[in-house]
Amino acid sequence: MFLLTNALMLQRAELGEVEAIRETMLSGVSRRCFCIASSPQPWLFVGLGNPGEKYKATRHNVGFDMIDALAESQGISMNSVHCKALFGKGLFDSSNFFFNYYFDSCLVNDVPIFLAKPQTYMNISGESVGPLAAYYKLPLNRVVLFFDDMCLPCGVLRLHHKGGHGGHNGLKSVIYHFRGNREFARLRIGIGRPPGQMDPKAFLLQKFSAVARDRIDAALQEGVGALKLLISKGLTESARCFNTEQKYKHIRLQTSQV
Repeated sequence: MFLLTNALMLQRAELGEVEAIRETMLSGVSRRCFCIASSPQPWLFVGLGNPGEKYKATRHNVGFDMIDALAESQGISMNSVHCKALFGKGLFDSSNFFFNYYFDSCLVNDVPIFLAKPQTYMNISGESVGPLAAYYKLPLNRVVLFFDDMCLPCGVLRLHHKGGHGGHNGLKSVIYHFRGNREFARLRIGIGRPPGQMDPKAFLLQKFSAVARDRIDAALQEGVGALKLLISKGLTESARCFNTEQKYKHIRLQTSQV
């Protein structure tokens, strides 16, 4: 009887070990499956501007400048042509940004990013942007446009999840090629208003003064930070944090003339 009891106890212990091993294996598989399933969707970042040396570094081309600053920060070469745009792609390196402190590294993968500078000229930018979004089958909430805005002081930025075109011809074209859909994010880059009675078109096609150029260059780096925050934390939270900072910058600069 004693031997039988011991044998039963040993059998139960062995069964318990097997069950524990089985649960451990299933748990590991579940974690791996969860990591694979959480593969992030790409972002498409598009800067609006005009192609050619004639327009390089002009106010109307700050969207191109923003793409260049982001490409440099991520080591992405803009050396290919795709859908009538200078194009580059890469992975946003999560190891270089703070969100690894907030999330299990297993749950955060490198995020694919596509960068584009349409070469169609500003007023028909949609001929490039529309096909790019369609080619990668991206929902519009994964598209972000960068462009100049005379309604903001020079060097002040705003990040919005949607909106109208505000009279901006490049933005009008993009909305048209998105079939009237305005539900895409945009980073507005302030360039200030033309002085006196200056023609706004002439103002847009001028290069920045030295003071204004310094202000824009600093703003572009702030924009890079905002986009990194966007990739890691999502649009709603990143826009709230970033726009609050820019609001106080706006107050400081709104009476400045550059």
